[in-house]
Amino acid sequence: MNRLAGAASPYLLQHRANPVDWWEWGEGAFAEAKRSKRPVLLSIGYAACHWCHVMAHESFEDPATAAVMNELFVNIKVDREERPDIDHVYMSALHSLGEQGGWPLTMFLTPEGDAFWGGTYFPPEPRHGRPSLQGVLRQIAAIYRQEPERILHNATAIRKALAQMEGVALAEAGEPDLAHLASQIAGAFDPIDGGLKGAPKFPNAGLIELLWRQGTREPAAAGSRDAATLTLQRMARGGIHDHLGGGFARYAVDARWLVPHFEKMLYDNAQLLPLYALEAKRSGDVLALEAAEGIVAWLEREMLLPEGAFAASLDADSEGEEGKYYVWNRSDVDALLGAEAGALIARHYDIAPGGNWEGVSILNRLDTPDPDSADALRLSKLKDALFAERTKRIPPARDDKILADWNGLMIAALARASGLLDRPAWLELSERAYRFVAESMADGEGVAHSYRLGRRITPGFALDHAAMIDAALALHDATLSQNYLDDARRWSAHLWQHYHDPQTGLLSMTPADSRSLPVIPRPTHDDAVPNALGVHAGNLLRLAGKTGSADHRERADAFLAAALRAAARAPMAHGSVLNAYDLARNGVEIVLAGTERSALHAAARRLPYTTTIITDVPDPHSLPADHPVAAMLRLAGDGAAFICFEGRCLPPVTDPNQLADALADRR
Repeated sequence: MNRLAGAASPYLLQHRANPVDWWEWGEGAFAEAKRSKRPVLLSIGYAACHWCHVMAHESFEDPATAAVMNELFVNIKVDREERPDIDHVYMSALHSLGEQGGWPLTMFLTPEGDAFWGGTYFPPEPRHGRPSLQGVLRQIAAIYRQEPERILHNATAIRKALAQMEGVALAEAGEPDLAHLASQIAGAFDPIDGGLKGAPKFPNAGLIELLWRQGTREPAAAGSRDAATLTLQRMARGGIHDHLGGGFARYAVDARWLVPHFEKMLYDNAQLLPLYALEAKRSGDVLALEAAEGIVAWLEREMLLPEGAFAASLDADSEGEEGKYYVWNRSDVDALLGAEAGALIARHYDIAPGGNWEGVSILNRLDTPDPDSADALRLSKLKDALFAERTKRIPPARDDKILADWNGLMIAALARASGLLDRPAWLELSERAYRFVAESMADGEGVAHSYRLGRRITPGFALDHAAMIDAALALHDATLSQNYLDDARRWSAHLWQHYHDPQTGLLSMTPADSRSLPVIPRPTHDDAVPNALGVHAGNLLRLAGKTGSADHRERADAFLAAALRAAARAPMAHGSVLNAYDLARNGVEIVLAGTERSALHAAARRLPYTTTIITDVPDPHSLPADHPVAAMLRLAGDGAAFICFEGRCLPPVTDPNQLADALADRR
């Protein structure tokens, strides 16, 4: 019996008609495995995953394959976005076997939940050196029956490896040299196309931010800034960027950003939006501005749900083909626009007669000329016509679950980009999404992880709380409304109480008293999303600045001390931690005081959020007496901004137009 019809996850619902006797993750499935003395087949994927769809069509929809699965295994299907903790543990188990990870993830477990073997995609017939799924199923089941000592040996070894990974043996390490690290990372970036060298190419937003921070602060680190800006430019010109509808795909399969893996994820665009806003504000680059505006246009048009929050992703496939919704034939372009107009847009967006990918064309500007002003205006209208035609196609499916962590990342991005680029409508979009998550996804003093059609997945994970705290702080920066600061403090206390591991000093991915997995995951590295530890260390630094609380600063320092020891072994995997450390070392407070401070507030929001903390002091008594600005508040007059750093504050700035210059002089 397939038990997925009542699932909340769109990914699980995609499998509800499979002839496989799927279970959701839970005690019932493992109880059945123990009762029937069968191993567990755990299949993990997500709704936008192309190869997950391929394996589903080839195997899970095939009655013969399903019959083998049902006879020999208890089959559990998991949405990795709904249960990132399960995915993290069993992907780590696969890595411990020396295998490269990916989705779909196919793991074999004992009835106690211990992994003993696994892989990713298995074809229906042996292909390209990969065994068939049915062959694997029969062999694994035979070994499980006939060689229990071998199964026990593998399961014990993997469990030990997982315990070592999650125990995080933290060696002592000194404070990192950010300039040296940025130089090293910049050296690992492709000097022609940006991003880490080779293929596939992922945005790696945390590393781009690290390079941007260092390169824009230190004139001697111009190489770091150049690596960051080149990457942003080449991504914006590449096929990974949707030049008609806005937004970015998850990654490019090639080394030039030309061919995207066409799925669009909320979290990627949430991380790229503030980076493009920062670069557009710094340089005035039109390409960066268009990329930022395109992300928000796509977000409003395709990802905004009736609740006011944002959907998780758009599928890579439509009509059973990857990318079909997005690609073009030159003949179709000419037929729609006319030969002369078709030639114009083809020249600027690489729409070749024979295509640039598998006989069709992915719009891009990687090697095409920049248009003059007259052509730019005409091209804009032609792109609108192509986009209108594209909307007549069958669109990719949307995963409409609401994830607190991904929404938190996007809420913070919108709030910060709205100040940098003076887009008040983006702030309204941000506040509406925040209200839904904070109110409808509340779970006691914390937040739930996922919401869909009235069903919530609880409890939330560490990143759900860290990302929503960051969102609350970004909205406090934008509005100075006390309720956002109150939410941030409340969620921060909840995160410390239930997710902080005093033994390692790290954050547990799940509540520290959770026992549903073989190990409690405590990752420190970034994945496709930033790690909760890095995000929350930055949160605590901002809370310390906004409230003057020594507790917040002490907790931030403790998190950073533990995280930096882990980051010392693999700095390029810890961008979020290093960015939090940069805030600790180079952050400044912009303290707003006086009755007339709205213009100064707007000026503060136009400054790079990366190392500025906006502290509002409507009442001189709202800060502790030992705060470095306390003795200077009498100088605020009707309104002033104080730049504070390293325990001291500069004389007040009363002219909003001078705030950026005063900050630059301090640098």
